[in-house]
Amino acid sequence: MTAAGSKAIKSIGLFGHGGSGKTTLAESLLYVSGAITRMGDVEQGNTTMDFDEEEIKRRISINCALASLQWEGTGVTLVDTPGYLDFAGDAISAVRVVDTCAFVVSGVDGVEVQTELLWERSAELSLPSFIFISKLDRERASFERTMEDIRETLDGNVVPLNIPIGEENGFRGVLDLISGKGFEHEGNGKAREVEIQGELEGALAEGREKLVEAVAEADDALLEKYLDEGNISPEEISAGLKKGVTERTVIPVLCGSAEKGIGIPQFLDFIVSVLPLPPDLPDVVGTKLKSDEEVTRPRAPDAPMCALVFKTLADPYVGKLTYFRVFSGVFKSDSSVQNSTRAKTERVGQLYQVVGKEQKPVQQLAAGELGAVAKLAETFTGDTLCDKGDPIVLPGIEYPAPVMSLAVEPRTKGDEDKLSTALGRLREEDPMLMVKRDTEINQTLISGAGESHLDVVVEKMRRKFGVDVQTDIPRVPYKETIRKSVEAEGKHKKQTGGHGQFGHVYLRMEPLHRGEGYEFEGKIVGGAIPRQYIPGVEKGVVGSMKEGYLAGYPIVDMKVTLYDGSFHTVDSSELAFKMAASKAIKEGVGKADAVLLEPIVNVEVTVPDQYMGDVIGDLNSKRGRILGMQPKGKMQVVSAQVPLAEVSRYSIDLRSITGGRGVFSLELSHYEEVPDHIAQKIIVASKKEQEES
Repeated sequence: MTAAGSKAIKSIGLFGHGGSGKTTLAESLLYVSGAITRMGDVEQGNTTMDFDEEEIKRRISINCALASLQWEGTGVTLVDTPGYLDFAGDAISAVRVVDTCAFVVSGVDGVEVQTELLWERSAELSLPSFIFISKLDRERASFERTMEDIRETLDGNVVPLNIPIGEENGFRGVLDLISGKGFEHEGNGKAREVEIQGELEGALAEGREKLVEAVAEADDALLEKYLDEGNISPEEISAGLKKGVTERTVIPVLCGSAEKGIGIPQFLDFIVSVLPLPPDLPDVVGTKLKSDEEVTRPRAPDAPMCALVFKTLADPYVGKLTYFRVFSGVFKSDSSVQNSTRAKTERVGQLYQVVGKEQKPVQQLAAGELGAVAKLAETFTGDTLCDKGDPIVLPGIEYPAPVMSLAVEPRTKGDEDKLSTALGRLREEDPMLMVKRDTEINQTLISGAGESHLDVVVEKMRRKFGVDVQTDIPRVPYKETIRKSVEAEGKHKKQTGGHGQFGHVYLRMEPLHRGEGYEFEGKIVGGAIPRQYIPGVEKGVVGSMKEGYLAGYPIVDMKVTLYDGSFHTVDSSELAFKMAASKAIKEGVGKADAVLLEPIVNVEVTVPDQYMGDVIGDLNSKRGRILGMQPKGKMQVVSAQVPLAEVSRYSIDLRSITGGRGVFSLELSHYEEVPDHIAQKIIVASKKEQEES
């Protein structure tokens, strides 16, 4: 195998579904390469990559984590990513900044949903990618079945580079199809070459022929030589494979057991000999500052510096830690750079190379390297940092919209400011978290990727910022409206010894079309009410509409016309007319056939074919209207309109129905009348709540 020069740097992202073995693979690569002296275990909570308290407690990756190793003169940065949809934000960030994507697929469970979603992301970015089939030493593991699943599920010219020797408990090594040699595991990540005989000879010949054909197709010169001579050398295979991987015309598949170290030396050799270096990849594309004009940067140390921020960590004691990828040039400690995304200048202190939870100070980081810097004031995830003299804005990172919300409030009165500070800091570090104060329902809402995501946010508030909160399902922002036009009189008359209070109005209330909101019109003639009192009338109207009539929800889609009234030269005031208008609204709405309105959302659900019937049945049970279905690759997209009240926990329901293979999006569409039997329950519950409060 060829090795790159000592200054070669390659970054590899480890992606896949939760439980596929990414963190164990990272640990094994670090151990076999000598970067760590003891291999940690996810179950024991002592791995290099999973060091957060919540990760150790839950035994899953929640954050992406970095570590570096050296193999045959090549520096490799590993980025271990979360595998569960609730924590997909960090995995999405990592896809954007690594050179190559390694997809880890369990030899027991096959391709699962997170793998499919991130595979699509890598394909959109045309990133070199390969697959590692893990856990082949486990019961029910099957290389052939997993290969078939990969070919059916993931697009691409998939070609094995390894063939397992033995299976399940008998799995003991791999055939390397590039070199044509067999290697059996000896322990501690070491392998010995073994003689290939029996069935393995046939498997090697067949596998090598398919590999050579796939590689030759990616390179015209190799194809010509293969057709002329019938064979090509291991070095030519590696060179052709590198071209195919770089152009994503070939998707290699390796295999092994990370836990036992089987196939790990071959994995490292593959990184060195086949995966592209940053200069082998297309130039970085961005735009000029305050312009849509496209500019490019070569991925070279002698180009102007540009880096993309892909992660932010907020710590109440240490401050903010900003993770970045240097795409071009050299990023130096103790320098001044421009945040071109926000048109701000940042003073940079010490740069760090990150290994798990440790930060090692470095003087500089060059093109291709990933690192971190502390206490940047104006920089957030997705921002570009670059040379002030030659600015460029790199494309940011797109995240899916939140799918679940919770209402939060501090358990301890007086902690509102602490809650606001904690949420602000957590929002900085988590681009998948949205925070909003909803004045319609008078609640603070946190929205995220699912139940587990929001559970972790709540736990971080308690552990990192000392804010204990109570959570609830958000109130539904119902509204009220009228269906009939009516007229009503309102009179406010009070004698208090001195000046009294007198206001008298006649109002006409008319329904408007859905979504038109509110109109007020003054049609007073002949000076029945002096002009200075009319604003008081409108204030009374608006105040009463906010208070509602049926269940305390705001009244909408109503036009109110002030058409008559009377006043007293001494006792009338703006306040008196406000009170009179309020009485008229309450009387009028009571006669105007008032109804309750509920928000209706557009729902798009993307699921594999086999779950279509169950998903449609569930949406129908939620009072949903199915609008259509259409294919999307190997998936189906179901479009529907559903009352918001029915889908507050839909992320949980959909994962249960589809085994985590379904995804969805919600968008507010419009308001509709609530069916009578449901409206009565809402009204009774609202009145009970008002009485209790």
